[in-house]
Amino acid sequence: MSKNLLGIDFEDWYHPQLIQPYVKNLKHEPVMFQGLEKIIELLRKTETYATFFMVGELLKHQPSMLDVITENGHEIAFHTMYHSSLNDLTEEKFLHQLDIFDKLSEKKSCGFRAPTFSLNYKTSWTIDALIEKNYVYDSSVVPIKTKLYGFDHGQKNPYRISSSSLTKNNPNGKLFEFPLMIGKFFGKTMPISGGFYLRSLPLRTSLTSIKNYEKQNIPATIYVHSWELTPEFLPKIQLPFKENFVTFHNVDKTYSKLEKILQQHNFSSFENYLKNEHF
Repeated sequence: MSKNLLGIDFEDWYHPQLIQPYVKNLKHEPVMFQGLEKIIELLRKTETYATFFMVGELLKHQPSMLDVITENGHEIAFHTMYHSSLNDLTEEKFLHQLDIFDKLSEKKSCGFRAPTFSLNYKTSWTIDALIEKNYVYDSSVVPIKTKLYGFDHGQKNPYRISSSSLTKNNPNGKLFEFPLMIGKFFGKTMPISGGFYLRSLPLRTSLTSIKNYEKQNIPATIYVHSWELTPEFLPKIQLPFKENFVTFHNVDKTYSKLEKILQQHNFSSFENYLKNEHF
């Protein structure tokens, strides 16, 4: 059976893209580090290893998180310094952020995920920057197009990515790509790997998609946000209905839903997968 991949996108309450315009004038005080032990305990009791895609400013604020994560057998990876969309960065700024995170993570990071999956052909320079800094893999491709992100007709299985071939295997590519899981709900293909879709769709939808991936010997790549697993630390924020619904609907059910997934299927970190699989 193929081992699946779990990413914890470690962000704070003010990082989700949809709410950023409404919280920009509030004091951005990190609080999610308080929930790290709760997340580690969930992984421990389900015998799961995960990759923590960390927003760099949070590690700078609480450096002890690095040891808590890695000493428990999990992986640290990069999620930009401030949860900036790649559309708002330049290659030069991104390279500078990589250098900063390299120091914060004690050179332990070899993987990257773009906030809001903002890797696209306008930001394809990201791949070259990651290669320049000796990164090994990326996990920013959603192989279905949505209003916010994704690509039409992307492939589901891991492949070698390049800046000129973001969605298909390039035999000469120097970086591995792990696309996010997609699946069907009432016949419609959706990016059900995490976030709003994981929280809102029935658990059966996620489990069926994972089984389908396993039957094809493809690792199902899913993700959750740190604040979805520790909603007790979320401050009360006044938001418009749409932004509040998309960002926080069913947030209190994420922990139990992920726990059930991990109890029924084998998940690990990207680092462990690369050590044990050959493709």
